Amino acid sequence: MESVIIEGTPKTPSVKFDAATGILEIKGRSIPENSIEFYKPLVDWLDKYSTDPVSQTVVNIHLEYFNTSSSKCILDVFKKLELIHKAKNDVVVNWYYEEDDEDMLEAGEDYESIIRIPFKMIEVED
Repeated sequence: MESVIIEGTPKTPSVKFDAATGILEIKGRSIPENSIEFYKPLVDWLDKYSTDPVSQTVVNIHLEYFNTSSSKCILDVFKKLELIHKAKNDVVVNWYYEEDDEDMLEAGEDYESIIRIPFKMIEVED
């Protein structure tokens, strides 16, 4: 299965979804013109990946900022991951946030309360 690699821009995060290692990363800013268009290939990729995931899927989310429309799309990504987890596969989300960024910590906690996947909140220094 092909990996998804998207270079980050000032408005879109860098993405690296590697089917072979099960390491999925979204990093940067997420304020695309069209969030649905940006995130749809990731959701579609997760549909395919869910048919034969590796034993442990590690999801690294390290966003500086995301807008409201991105938050819905990120939730869609997490819902696909939740299905993988419900099928008795190991899925862990590492939610990175800057040490003084309460909003990003709360966003991670909000997702954690909605999605039944283990989350690790990881504080990083500026």
